[in-house]
Amino acid sequence: MASRLPASPVVLPGLLPAALSLPLRGLTVLAVEDSRFASEALRLMCQRSGARLRRAESLAVAAAHLGIYRPDLVIVDLGLPDGRGEDLISGLSRTGGPVVLGTSADSDGRLRAMRAGAAGYLGKPLPDLAGFQAAVLAHLCDRHLRGAPGSGGGNGAVEPDPLALCDDLRLAEARLQIAPTAQATRDWLRGFLSGLALQCGDEALKSAAEAVSRNGDPNRIRAILNEKIRQMPAFRPPGPGFGSAGQSLV
Repeated sequence: MASRLPASPVVLPGLLPAALSLPLRGLTVLAVEDSRFASEALRLMCQRSGARLRRAESLAVAAAHLGIYRPDLVIVDLGLPDGRGEDLISGLSRTGGPVVLGTSADSDGRLRAMRAGAAGYLGKPLPDLAGFQAAVLAHLCDRHLRGAPGSGGGNGAVEPDPLALCDDLRLAEARLQIAPTAQATRDWLRGFLSGLALQCGDEALKSAAEAVSRNGDPNRIRAILNEKIRQMPAFRPPGPGFGSAGQSLV
């Protein structure tokens, strides 16, 4: 049984082709996701589908967002820096609020998300545009009024800004430097780097995530991250007209 969402505005016959080209037209999405790179991919897919996305990088920021407005859809990463995404999913599902999808790079992520009460799941790497639209449309009560998956902006993969990936790598390196042996840091870092490795198809990041899982030398893990940052084309000293990597996505 599909989850209930507020019905879309009535579409006049003359506007039907334009509306169907954006199958998620009018939806507001909250992504509770600590990775800026993954969030940028979600933003691009939402933009090409007609939806608006806001991002919360932690449970605390998500609570602040949800205290101000009610999104139609919430996408929750299971591994967040200040707690378990399952707790947020469970709370939202109990209140009968927005549709909630879980996301994770972990092999047991789907099971954990569904047990917590998620309506659906997005594994990492995130799907292409058509796959993303299909995953969302499956839970909309007015999906019969919307376009088919892939009808808005093509059905290929999106290419997030590499500066977003650079930000994520710097965040991981900084967290590792602050508390290199803390179990909470390692648990978060393993999931964070695994998700980046899958999203990018990057063997170096996969090696770093595996080293975290083996309780490897923090200095070695940091060296992998720093080398990856150094090799990225976007890594260069700030200059005239150079945009800040810390700018908000939405």
